[in-house]
Parts: sequence; structure tokens; C-alpha cells
Amino acid sequence: MREGHWEWQRHFMGPGFRGRRQGGRPDFWDVFGGPPPRADRGAVRYLVLDAIEKQPRHGYEIMQAIEERSGRTYRPSPGVIYPTLQLLEELGHARVEEHEGRKVYAITPDGKRDLQEHRDEVDDFYERSGASSWEEYAEELGDLIKHATRLFKVFRHAARHGRLSPANMKKVRVVLDEALAKIEALVDTDRS
Repeated sequence: MREGHWEWQRHFMGPGFRGRRQGGRPDFWDVFGGPPPRADRGAVRYLVLDAIEKQPRHGYEIMQAIEERSGRTYRPSPGVIYPTLQLLEELGHARVEEHEGRKVYAITPDGKRDLQEHRDEVDDFYERSGASSWEEYAEELGDLIKHATRLFKVFRHAARHGRLSPANMKKVRVVLDEALAKIEALVDTDRS
């Protein structure tokens, strides 16, 4: 593709947009503001407690449980999981058990209390990671992306045919500002 083409896309998609990844796929992480959130160091312990709440698990199973619940957007490394398990054991929030010759970790009553006090943090992390929405609403999100793409095609067509006069661009800007304000009000839960 021509460099000018990517410059046009960077202008509309933002400075971090790099175009397409190897294999031709668009680099959507850049378009949507980067990869899903990572768990803060302190929050990992609650994700681990959540993973062992219903059944004892060994370290690898805990990593898998967190990855699955996050919709495969976050998988803690062994270098994060094992020190966290050691901390939980020292705090008395998890205990080591032997199960079929393997070392597994089970939650303790103190661990359950700690998890309940921080349940909102766990739920918030998994919600931000997209676990509760990405797969369930992938088709709807795809439809929204098609509509946004159509908007860019309209601009490109109008520009190529000389229909984006300064007066028209001013009118389009007013329409876009109104639409953006309405969309932001719908999706931005952080604003009051």
C-alpha cells in the first residue's frame, strides 16, 4: 500500500495506528487504545483467590482459569502466580494440599472473607478485560465497526469527487460533534 494511504488512516485513526499486522489484519489494538488491561500486582491475589474459590487448583490450572475467565485476554505468568500463591499461603488465605501426587492450593475461610471484601475489584477486572462482553457481543461490535468504516468511505468518496467544501466540512463537523457527544454519553460510565 502507498505510504500516503497509511498517513490518511493515521490521521483519522490516531497517531498510534500502524496499519496492518503481518498477514494483512488491521492492528485493532491500536485503534481501540491498546491491549486489554493487565491486573495490578495487588489485584492478582484476588484473581487467584477467585480461581481457587470453588475448587483447589495447582498453579498451571490457576493461570488457565484466569485466562479463560478473562476471555483469553490476560494470562498471568508463572513469575506472577507462584509468588502470589506463596504470599496467600503466608497470609493464611490459601493452604497447600496434596491431590493425586500434586501440590494444589485451596482457599481458607480468611481467604474467602478477603475475596468477598474485594469481589468488586475482581468483577471490575474481568469486565474491563472484555470477558463478559467481547464474545457475547462480537457480532454487534462488528456491525458497529462496519458502520464506522462506512463513514470513512463516505468521506473518501466525497473528497475524491470534490464534495468536501469548507462549508460542507463545517456542517459535517457539527453533525459529528453531536453524534460523538451522544455516543460518549451512552458508553462513558466514568463521566458524571
